[in-house]
Amino acid sequence: MTPDTRAQLTRLRHELHQSPELSGQEELTAARIADELRARGADQVLTGIGGHGVAGVFDSGQAGPTVAIRCELDGLPIQEQSEAAYASRISGKGHLCGHDGHMVMVLGVADHLNQYRPQLGRVVLIFQPAEETGQGAIAYRADPKFSEIAPDYVFSLHNLPGLPLGDVQLCEGPANCASRGMKVVLSGKTSHAAAPQDGVSPAGALAALMPQMARLGSGGSLDADFALTTVTHVNLGEPTFGVAPGRAELWVTLRTVADARMQSLIEEAEALVAQAALDQGLRYEITYEDVFEACVNASDAVDILSRSCSETDVPCEVTAYPQKFSEDFGQFGKDAKAAMFWLGSGVGHPQLHNPDYDFPDALIPVGTGIFVAAIQQVLGPINPR
Repeated sequence: MTPDTRAQLTRLRHELHQSPELSGQEELTAARIADELRARGADQVLTGIGGHGVAGVFDSGQAGPTVAIRCELDGLPIQEQSEAAYASRISGKGHLCGHDGHMVMVLGVADHLNQYRPQLGRVVLIFQPAEETGQGAIAYRADPKFSEIAPDYVFSLHNLPGLPLGDVQLCEGPANCASRGMKVVLSGKTSHAAAPQDGVSPAGALAALMPQMARLGSGGSLDADFALTTVTHVNLGEPTFGVAPGRAELWVTLRTVADARMQSLIEEAEALVAQAALDQGLRYEITYEDVFEACVNASDAVDILSRSCSETDVPCEVTAYPQKFSEDFGQFGKDAKAAMFWLGSGVGHPQLHNPDYDFPDALIPVGTGIFVAAIQQVLGPINPR
């Protein structure tokens, strides 16, 4: 990557950082990305995939595999705390996971492909919406336009605070935990606070369920039996002194390494709710949001990324343990050889989703270089246009 290209991508990253859009609302971001792909000579630009998803196709004109590089479009509903000149201009919203950086690294691949085409096959650059809610990849793959892409390999990355700047971590097999948000509503009957016995309060059930849920999944080793349950929100009644409560909400995040363990954890959690409601004479409703299946890296794709790191002189560690946080990238592995790697954003760097997080611009050429090397592993050396 030339210094001019790096400077241009850095400026673009800062512009994207100033205008974050939340999951499912990435209309302006998607339009900007589509324009950037056209300016970089994409042979085809597909838009409106699974919502605001975009794909840029770079075709060799020769038969061969299709290699996709995937990144995310969405920001977060978090107020940024930053003194940077390019800080978010949208109150309550911020690119505090680094998706702005991921986008420009993939556009860096487009810069490269604008000058060089693979000898065979195609490269498809995927810009996916709504990663943060777990809905984006599902909708992207379900869109009829996805059949025009049909990748054989899909590669992605996520920057990772706590890992040395520019180092890579790879995991063969399970790479990200499955997770889902469990929302429990307990319904009884309100009464005057002076006569609580004439109502049916969910307070006792709520008080019992909170520690029960916490004990249900206590974490531990990241193996097939791993389960972690985190109570994230509770609500009881109304903020008044005159009414004994008749309704309560309990939100719990369920997390496992394996999808099979997630199913058994769901059954265990639902049984606790049913019993607590029965004991207290309550009605209950359970719904799920932010559902992420486990992300599993294919061994062939991991080998390609490992060799790509070696070719680009990037330190790479292959580990047997997945990350606890979730990713919907695993959806792409259902019909392709897929793998995600972790790119270090610094040992002392603020964590993802922190209000003071910012993507390190020094990673732009590193991520782009690994992606380009991975493309060449599958499609062969690139040819000048």
